[in-house]
Amino acid sequence: MQTPVMVLNAHTKRETGRTAQLNNIHAAKAVSDIIRTTLGPRSMLKMLLDPMGGIVMTNDGHCILREVDVSHPAAKSMIELSRAQDEEVGDGTTSVIILSGEILSLAQPLLERNFHPTVIVQGYMKALQTAIDTCQKICRVIDVNNKNEFREIVTAAIGTKFSARWGLQMVDIAIDAVKKVVVTRGSYTEVDIKRYVRIEKIPGGSLADCHVLNGVMFNKDVTHSKMRRRIENPRILLLDCPLEYKKGESQTNVEITNEEDFNALLRQEEEYIEQMCAQIVAFKPDIVITEKGVSDLAQHYLMKSGITAFRRLRKSDNNRVARATGATIVSRADEIQEKDIGTGCGLFEVRKIGDDYFVFLEQCTDAKACTVILRGGSKDVLNEIERNLSDAMQVARNVVHDSRMLPGGGATELAVAAAIRKSADTIEGIAKWPYTVIADALEVIPRTLAENCGGSVIRLLTELRAKHSAADGSGATWGVNGTTGQVANMKDLCIWEPFVVKTQTLKTAIESACLILRIDDVVSGSRKKKAE
Repeated sequence: MQTPVMVLNAHTKRETGRTAQLNNIHAAKAVSDIIRTTLGPRSMLKMLLDPMGGIVMTNDGHCILREVDVSHPAAKSMIELSRAQDEEVGDGTTSVIILSGEILSLAQPLLERNFHPTVIVQGYMKALQTAIDTCQKICRVIDVNNKNEFREIVTAAIGTKFSARWGLQMVDIAIDAVKKVVVTRGSYTEVDIKRYVRIEKIPGGSLADCHVLNGVMFNKDVTHSKMRRRIENPRILLLDCPLEYKKGESQTNVEITNEEDFNALLRQEEEYIEQMCAQIVAFKPDIVITEKGVSDLAQHYLMKSGITAFRRLRKSDNNRVARATGATIVSRADEIQEKDIGTGCGLFEVRKIGDDYFVFLEQCTDAKACTVILRGGSKDVLNEIERNLSDAMQVARNVVHDSRMLPGGGATELAVAAAIRKSADTIEGIAKWPYTVIADALEVIPRTLAENCGGSVIRLLTELRAKHSAADGSGATWGVNGTTGQVANMKDLCIWEPFVVKTQTLKTAIESACLILRIDDVVSGSRKKKAE
């Protein structure tokens, strides 16, 4: 008998074949169990301590998994799923993890019966295709300009969150913010929430004070105490060059022979600033905002001309101001033109909120950027509301891009499961088993919804299966009322979810499960510790 040859390092840990597959399935299941209780309107919150000692209280699946520190590679890839879902469509992060965990745990009996992973994957991919076809059949298109329909969609998205108790206020804030930043270029519609909607959290006040500005605000005070703090219909100039003399990169040596030369140097610096300010004053702006510094001398010249100046504004804030007021950011003072001046703002005012000064540029005629002001009792509440609001805005953005809707409350999952069971006989060979397994896995969503609100799970699912098996397809909108735990028609409850969110959840969950099932070897190498 040949002696075994050790190829890998002695410190390497290796799992192969069935062991690796089962360990991956257990890890994925453990991750999905963490956030199973956070699904639906009756969901629980999780309290997490981050490494810095801060506390996070949330029921946002992506936020929870982002804070959880895991070492198993399969669990890490599951956490990556929720991040992908969050970046792509902004909602459904909890559903995708629960669904993926369930699909994998139902693959375990198949593996134990010696099904080859490739056969399971084949059945899963056919089921995914059936699922997407079914979604396209049962979806409905809404009118984006109908405010009530739009509200219903965003209300359903926010209904499972902490901020649901403030009802329509958060929904209206999300819709107003998204509608402000919609830009149509021919047939292409751009909705850039990340760059042009800023959420400003200010502790204090009450949640009733939250609103969307018709313009922008930023946390700055005027550079000189004598400058004007309120201007109506201001002319705004935006710069990204410093209004001070040029400094040397690191160290500058100047040799002077005459003592007048030093005065000449200083005079040249002053003249340079004076000339720069004269070029700015020539265009009669009321407000000058720069991303770099403003020297004391420049402040003096600008103040004498009645110009209010702000310095060291963030690039992202400057872009928002440009988009809201119609100004163009200029890189050099000698290149300013009349068309670069922004005149789209109706009112400029500096206000003090709490201990900080904030600059408000309001009443803009055609603001394509906006700021959402959030007020609340504590930082934890504000952080949670911000997360909920960004989810709501993502959903509103999805609706603007694609106005197809699917019923919520587990109705879509049950309709897809019914369609898969009906078409199971068309699948040839043993791929039929994994194909029908997806139908069982999809029922985890309505089951979890019922569990989280204390409903009778078995009776509820039996009743729903009976509704969905109707031959005419009329039962496709029946699901679980997540608040009462009763069977309900989603049409009557007005609970609809964007088509892109649902289909993305199905695609991500099934494809990632296929990826994890095809792993048959896990090699984790630990480097040798250096001799101390």
